[in-house]
Amino acid sequence: MSNIQGELNSKRLELLKEAVPKLSRVGVLTNPAGAGLPLAEVLKGLEVAARVLSVQLQVQYAREPHEIDGAFAAMSRQGASAVIVVSGSPMFYAERARIATLALKAGLPTMSEFPESVVAGGLMSYAANTPDLMRRSAYYVDKILKGAKPGDLPVEQPTKFELVINLKTAKAIGLTIPQSFLLRADEIIQ
Repeated sequence: MSNIQGELNSKRLELLKEAVPKLSRVGVLTNPAGAGLPLAEVLKGLEVAARVLSVQLQVQYAREPHEIDGAFAAMSRQGASAVIVVSGSPMFYAERARIATLALKAGLPTMSEFPESVVAGGLMSYAANTPDLMRRSAYYVDKILKGAKPGDLPVEQPTKFELVINLKTAKAIGLTIPQSFLLRADEIIQ
């Protein structure tokens, strides 16, 4: 796992706790077969952040789309008060509307890495700014086309990140997000 991925998951949990100050138990929805990330490292990083934030984690796995419903049912039964979606699973991206619907039915705030999940009805996302990543990619393509060897170019980490919040979802689940938190958002969906 890249260090940035671990830092992003910790930051997502921190932001979730800040938006939902009384948060005590967080469901972690993950697909161990997802994007090839070492899941043990992802969970270890989240556990460290959870201890600092005085939050308990409850991990639920969904390897196939039909397992998502059961994962949400288990998180609700076991007292989760929010959900963080981790692993970058393409399945979770494809099922973003379903995840948002299940979270809304359960009254659970969600944090995702996909801004599109917030558009679909999730509460919030925090991720690298995609247009900025594309611009940086174009810069590398330009260098290579001008003769630079790819192996000689430095590896860059993302430098621009965006926080997206869905206030309609917050209202639907009875959550009042602190104004100071809203001021930090890059995009607010009304």
